Amino acid sequence: MTGGAGVPAQLCAVVLAAGEGTRLRPLTERVPKALCPVGNVPLLDRSLGRLAGLGLTGPDRVAVNACYLAEQVVEHVGDRAHLSVEPGDPLGTAGGVAKLRDWIDGRPVLVGNADAYLADPTAPPGPDVAALLDGWDGHTVRLLGQPAADPAAPGTFAGHCFTGFSLLPWRLVRDLPVVFSDLVRAVWRPAEAAGALAVVPYPGTFFDTGTPADYLAANLHAAAGGALVAESATVTGRCVESVVGADARVDGDVSRTVVWPGATVRAGERLENAIRAGSDLTVPCAAQG
Repeated sequence: MTGGAGVPAQLCAVVLAAGEGTRLRPLTERVPKALCPVGNVPLLDRSLGRLAGLGLTGPDRVAVNACYLAEQVVEHVGDRAHLSVEPGDPLGTAGGVAKLRDWIDGRPVLVGNADAYLADPTAPPGPDVAALLDGWDGHTVRLLGQPAADPAAPGTFAGHCFTGFSLLPWRLVRDLPVVFSDLVRAVWRPAEAAGALAVVPYPGTFFDTGTPADYLAANLHAAAGGALVAESATVTGRCVESVVGADARVDGDVSRTVVWPGATVRAGERLENAIRAGSDLTVPCAAQG
């Protein structure tokens, strides 16, 4: 039985937002990776918006887990989703889903990584991943993926790289232990070995935003080759191919740069291939082609 647009009527969704984002340090010393902005929209909001595009909204249908700087995630989500706060260290992707077992309660679950940036010029968020749900038998595992540069490389599935969303039947969630574990080893690889895993190709652009270079690349993609400047920002300097957040001020020269909300770039400063947070933190990024 399905709901609108091929969505199973009982489907729920979990957005994984508990991680620290160690590769994005020192940016993630200030905010958790899930709240880092891409194109002036926090990554977590992009995930929630994509689920809303599938008709999945509210604390009965959508859950968000949190651990690192959890209070920021909890405050940001508010009553938009059910919240699962993990004490101590994050439980990992499988452990985080397991902790939500009572909330999932027999339903199939769409699991998304908050740090996944997805964009398809032919479809809005939600419909762009709807193929993951279309025609699903309710028993197999499905992963959203893109063809890998090396189809035989470790970490690939049927020659594809994972792009942030998976679809799990309840029977594979029911017995997951609430301990640190990941979905790759706990669910996906066993399902693959049993011939019960399928990859659904994602035709758009994907970045996992895990490194400064990929985080910058996602922002530049969101800016579509131009300057994306928040209405409340002030720019008196040169701003080329960059993203400038709310209440930020740019009096210097920025190119291929992300200026976080409230950050400043002083007159005489020149930033290129970088991320600026506050008035004192600059994270350089390797130039991308």
